[in-house]
Amino acid sequence: MFLQHKPSGGLVEILTLDRLCDPCQDKIAGQLHAGEEMQDPESFDKTELIFPSGEPLPVCWLNPNYRFENVV
Repeated sequence: MFLQHKPSGGLVEILTLDRLCDPCQDKIAGQLHAGEEMQDPESFDKTELIFPSGEPLPVCWLNPNYRFENVV
């Protein structure tokens, strides 16, 4: 799966999909795709990633308390 890194605008290949969907994980491993050579894996903050279409990641992937924050 590829996501866009907001600060650089580059595409990141996500290497740990299970951590991407886990709201308790703040960082995930990925490889930035820039140039012709494969880049070394890095750690990325999930808050700095969006879908290539420009949509944000689902709140349930980012916040473990998403169900309780909007309760009136």
